[in-house]
Amino acid sequence: MNRIQLADGIHAAFTDRHGGTSAAPYGSRNLGGGVGDDPEAVLRNRAATAADLGIDPARVVMMRQVHGAGALHVTEPFGAEPPPLDAVCTDVPGLALSVLVADCAPVLLADPVARVVGAAHSGRPGTAAGVVPALVAAMAGRGASPARMVALVGPAACGLCYEVPAGMRAEVAEAVPEAWATTRSGTPAVDLRAGIAAQLARVGVGDVRHDARCTIESPELFSHRRQRPTGRFAGYVWLEG
Repeated sequence: MNRIQLADGIHAAFTDRHGGTSAAPYGSRNLGGGVGDDPEAVLRNRAATAADLGIDPARVVMMRQVHGAGALHVTEPFGAEPPPLDAVCTDVPGLALSVLVADCAPVLLADPVARVVGAAHSGRPGTAAGVVPALVAAMAGRGASPARMVALVGPAACGLCYEVPAGMRAEVAEAVPEAWATTRSGTPAVDLRAGIAAQLARVGVGDVRHDARCTIESPELFSHRRQRPTGRFAGYVWLEG
C-alpha cells in the first residue's frame, strides 16, 4: 500500500492487490463487493486493510458508487445499505472515507485549516457530471476553502490507454475539454487525470498532487479494462482521531 501524509494530522492511502485473502482472479487484497469475490474474503480484506492503516474497521465510510455527481457530508459509516453516492466529506476525526476503483480515478481532498476531508469516485461519467467540483462545494459548505485545499488524484486509466468511441470522447470533452485525448495507437481516448486537474483548477484548488500510475499498465493494481473479472483497490483519507 501507498500511504501519504496530506498535511499535519491528515492521512491518505491507496491500496494495491497484494496482501489480502481473496483467491484468483481477485488475488489478493480485493476490497470490492459485488464483483463476484467471496463476500467473507472481502470483509476480511477490508478489516485487515483498515488495521494496517491504523484505522478502526468499524469507522470506515463506504459508498454505493453509481457514476454520478452526488456528494454528501457524513458523520458516521452508512452501514449495510449505503445510499447511491460518488463523493463524501467529513470533519469527524478518526472517520475514514473510502473510494473503490479499478480504472476510475480516486480523488482525495483535504483542507488542513478547516479540518475537512473528502473522497470522490471520478470515472468517465462522474468526471463529465462534475463529481469533483461537487465534492469541493460540499466541503466548502462545511467551512473549507478551495484555496487551502490539497488534492490528491490517485491511480487511474491514463489518457494514452483509455480508448473510447469517438462519440464518447466528444461527449466527455463537451463537458470537460481537457479530457480529450488520443491513445498511443492514435484512437480516441479520455484523459481523466487532465480533466480532473482542470476541474480542480477552475474551482480554485491550486495544490493538486498525483499518484500518476496508470491502472491498465500497473499489474499491482486492479484494472477492469485489463482483466475481467477483477477486484477493486481503494483510496482512503482521514483525520487523525
